[in-house]
Amino acid sequence: MQHRTTRMAIATMAVAALSTPLAGSAVAADTPSAPAEMPFAFEDGAYPHADRILAEKGIKLLRGDGNITLADCDPAARQIRVMAVKDAGANREGTYCFTSRSDTGLLALQLDRVFAIDAADHPLSARLTPDGGAAKTVTIAADGYASVGEGQVGGLRSALVEIRVTGPSAEAPAPGADTTLAFTGKLTVGDSKRMCTSSLVDPQWVLTAKSCLADDPVESNTVTAGAPKEKTTVTVGRVDLATSGGHTAEIVQLVPHPDRDLVMARLDKPATGVTPVSLSTTAPQTGEELTIAGFGRTATEWAPTKLHTAAFAVGSVDARGIALDAKTPADATVCKGDAGAPALRTENGRPALVAVGSRAGLAGCLAAAEGSTKGAWDTRTDDLRNWIQQTRALAAGWKTEAVVQGGTKLFQGIRLADGSWTDFTDVETRAGSVDGVRSSAVAGINGYTHVVALGGDGRIHHAIRRADGTWTNFGDVNEVAGQLSGISQVSAVSIGHDLHVLAVAGGKPYHAIRRQDGTWTNFGDVTGAAGALSGVTAVATASAAGQLQVAALTGGKAFHTVRAANGSWTKWGSVAAAAGATGPISSLAMAGIGDDTHVVIATDNGTRQYHSLRKGNASWTPFGDLADYFGRPVAKSVAAAHVDGELLLAATTQDGKVQHTLRRADGTWAPTAPVDLQGLSGTVGTVAVAGTL
Repeated sequence: MQHRTTRMAIATMAVAALSTPLAGSAVAADTPSAPAEMPFAFEDGAYPHADRILAEKGIKLLRGDGNITLADCDPAARQIRVMAVKDAGANREGTYCFTSRSDTGLLALQLDRVFAIDAADHPLSARLTPDGGAAKTVTIAADGYASVGEGQVGGLRSALVEIRVTGPSAEAPAPGADTTLAFTGKLTVGDSKRMCTSSLVDPQWVLTAKSCLADDPVESNTVTAGAPKEKTTVTVGRVDLATSGGHTAEIVQLVPHPDRDLVMARLDKPATGVTPVSLSTTAPQTGEELTIAGFGRTATEWAPTKLHTAAFAVGSVDARGIALDAKTPADATVCKGDAGAPALRTENGRPALVAVGSRAGLAGCLAAAEGSTKGAWDTRTDDLRNWIQQTRALAAGWKTEAVVQGGTKLFQGIRLADGSWTDFTDVETRAGSVDGVRSSAVAGINGYTHVVALGGDGRIHHAIRRADGTWTNFGDVNEVAGQLSGISQVSAVSIGHDLHVLAVAGGKPYHAIRRQDGTWTNFGDVTGAAGALSGVTAVATASAAGQLQVAALTGGKAFHTVRAANGSWTKWGSVAAAAGATGPISSLAMAGIGDDTHVVIATDNGTRQYHSLRKGNASWTPFGDLADYFGRPVAKSVAAAHVDGELLLAATTQDGKVQHTLRRADGTWAPTAPVDLQGLSGTVGTVAVAGTL
């Protein structure tokens, strides 16, 4: 957008004049609604006005990262100086001077008959190609001087083809205090092959324009999912790249959107000190004012270090993108390097992402071609919240996997580490039909989510959601673990790499194990080992100290047993006798954390909820009323899971909602919050939760 220093408030967001234009290629495969004449807005590294400089000064400047630039020689300045044999016919001067503004930098060029280089205050390397000889690289220390080519005794005529600044100079100043837009980052592909702007949407993910990473965006705007083909880095956390601080990471995974100019890029290490941008879910409107923030070119700068912003008005809006025209300042423009730049509005006092920079006309940008036009085209993100959330969930780390019944269907969603949720997805559309679901359970093993469902066909089925988001098909558990009659409920938990499944059939609890190799043991009658117990209506499971904890509900009362690692079972014990009497229990859940087992129950037709702790030494704490932490919902079902050392408690309520809270490791409770059930349909039934890592 164009170069100004004015600052103004736009939609309550502090905004500096956006003096950054954007550049790219001319394919509209991903965004057919975008003006075809607008190029993609990534920075290709081409040196500005290179043809004019060659004609006037006799030096061919090819490409770079913008940190090393040709300058007028100033005897009083610390400059990189390159001495070459003069050639009046080629307008070649005797000395060329360059400035470097960073402790790293790259400039590719072609300057013939170079014989000496002065490094000034930066260590650097210089690559030369001698006539008739192999290319070689010369390293020069800070304040050093080197004779090269014809400057050496017997040296060959040599052309300088590359300068690199390779080490630190003075310590960078501290970053500014304003971090409102610090989620905005600069992304660099390869050896400054392309550069663009990005937005941190998760400590491990940035969102940017897919065209910035495409193999050949002039021909096709496609990116292969997986690791980038070239080293790609991103810096976030500072609005002035010349300052210290922030977070720089390498990109290790790309997840391209199938039909928009968007890609999610995963960082090799999370940017834990930078607040990600919020995601807006409100569609942009014609005439609306949005703020664009970018690191691209300006009217006067090739590669600005400072983030610049300006206000743009939304023109036309379609299903994939929006047209933008400068509003404040009126001559602001989007330039090369602004691909991926966030388009923002203020929501709840914070910037919220609405769209991402894709194309621009480039008029008003440094070195823009004749005939360039005004305006820009951004790719919408407001309707892609779930795609972003599902992509975020691909990264390793603790998450809560939840399955909720909606009518006879089963829906799966994920709570991320920041407390936000993905949309809920119909499991049968991903893993195959089981004629509806009557009961369900979920367990996490090695980053995978195991779903156990009692189908409408009266049989138990098992499917796996892999860490990459793909699913296996439901398999019939009864075919491999034995037939059961009158199955009414299932529960599951992981111990190591094994999946333990409990089923209530004919009023009795049965147990089977899916081993790590995928084979199953046969269902065994738990009462045969733990003692007689009839009229069982529900079971709950947990893993603590490597043992299987089981609670069974019969006649409104809960009984507890433990299966040791060697396969032996303890006798049933009354939970009321150990933790105190309550009203009739209607739902129960358990979760193990370390050696301890947390037990949660709903009583009195779901109107009261209690929590107890069975410690590793087999002692119990008295049931504590959860009203102060969980409110007074009428709970249809309760669920519990161990998530990163904390107890996550969830409940479906009589009014068709799901709410959850966390019991922290220190025993305090987090505020109760509703679960966003976006994507779920039908009457809310039961919920099951599990932690995955």
